[in-house]
Amino acid sequence: MQKTAFLSRLVTSVCLIGWLGVAHAEVKLSDAWVRASNPGQSVGAAYVTLSSAQDVTLVYAETERAGTVEMHSMTMQNGVMKMRSMEELPVPAGKPVKLAPGGLHLMLFELPTPLKAGEQVKFRLCFKDKQGKITDQFVTMPVKAAP
Repeated sequence: MQKTAFLSRLVTSVCLIGWLGVAHAEVKLSDAWVRASNPGQSVGAAYVTLSSAQDVTLVYAETERAGTVEMHSMTMQNGVMKMRSMEELPVPAGKPVKLAPGGLHLMLFELPTPLKAGEQVKFRLCFKDKQGKITDQFVTMPVKAAP
């Protein structure tokens, strides 16, 4: 009887470990900040470094401080800076993806009021893993003047 109870606990433990192993991988968010905006300016930008132990994709972002948030890339082509909206932003396993001025960033549209240095802005970021599971993460970013 003890052997059966032991095997039952062992099987349960293995199943739980396996179940926990497929749980979402949390994306590490660092160096997060929002650029202060000027009065009358209806757009803004937010920056953050994303890192994950497994492949994930940023598929959506939002904040109450803006009507919409889009993922954007900026590239220099023939001496002209081009900005493009992105449907999603891949975050490869073990490779930090840096959203920074002059490159990848979150573009904030329809700002009802300027973003002032010293304020805090809360964002919801939605990541999709390889299995298609969507995970929400929240981050509060300080508003800073441009460096």
